[in-house]
Amino acid sequence: MPAKKNILVTGGLGFIGSNFIPCFLEKYPDYHVINLDLVTYAGEEENLAELENEERYTFIRGDIRDRNLVETIFNRFDIGGVIHFAAESHVDNSIKNPGVFVETNVNGTFTLIDVAYKYWMQQPFTCKTEYEGCRFHHISTDEVYGTLGETGLFTEETPYAPNSPYSASKAASDMIVRSYHHTYGMNTVITNCSNNYGPKQHDEKLIPTVIRRALRGEAIPIYGDGGNIRDWLFVKDHCTGIALAFHKGQAGEVYNIGGKNEWDNNYIARTICDILDEVCPAPAGSYKKQITYVEDRAGHDRRYAIDAAKIENQLGWKAEENFESGIRKTVEWYIKKYKENG
Repeated sequence: MPAKKNILVTGGLGFIGSNFIPCFLEKYPDYHVINLDLVTYAGEEENLAELENEERYTFIRGDIRDRNLVETIFNRFDIGGVIHFAAESHVDNSIKNPGVFVETNVNGTFTLIDVAYKYWMQQPFTCKTEYEGCRFHHISTDEVYGTLGETGLFTEETPYAPNSPYSASKAASDMIVRSYHHTYGMNTVITNCSNNYGPKQHDEKLIPTVIRRALRGEAIPIYGDGGNIRDWLFVKDHCTGIALAFHKGQAGEVYNIGGKNEWDNNYIARTICDILDEVCPAPAGSYKKQITYVEDRAGHDRRYAIDAAKIENQLGWKAEENFESGIRKTVEWYIKKYKENG
């Protein structure tokens, strides 16, 4: 448990961060969350409109690479914990412009943890008295492990083998956080998650794209043969796991958070179309007619799947949603969003 109750959350206007902050503030009423977000294409202030009048929430627009700004935030709010979501995360964008991913994900993570180290610790392995218990929690991805064959699961012991500029930049940021624990004795935790889905996800991602294009009567694009498999995790379940790891995880440890819901992209698209056929029927028949196949993404990993036994057994985490319940809630949320926005 952090010694001080002002915590810095980075990238809190993005998909996972904007789901996490309201849940966290509701469950832990004695915290004040300071959200540092650059508000790029991946984050919208509207995502946290619900906190507009919340006294325990402060939004600061800025870049995690800006050391002067990060130092000012630590000093102004006496930061006692960091939960670091901020990252460039769209794989297609990383293929087109990998340099931005290195700048934000690698250099940004270094700036944050280095400022935290200098603020909380007087020397390696010695915290300043008033900052004992302060923790740096880094949010990462299962993509750092590379790709799986038809069987097997990623565990915390799986060797890193990133295959895209995005996953390579996240792997590098994980290693920086790891090094600050082992070299300086910082209280760090890393969580690696499987594919999240749910409300507030960016429109470019698979599930919002399927829903949006279906409702517009447009082609629903699926990469390659649609056989790429992911382990799908409802975002609210991920948020619960993050809060648990932040409060109860062992310093220096890694925890994988997965949904135990392995489905390929064909199943995802067809399931969404089935739900839409039921709740919002199209005049021309099933939405499945709109599914089309497009050229595969370069370096597209075939299968990811996470073994979440460690966080389940050691911290007591358990996913509340199965895929059937979670995807229905998700589709209903996006139907409302896209109908309101036209």
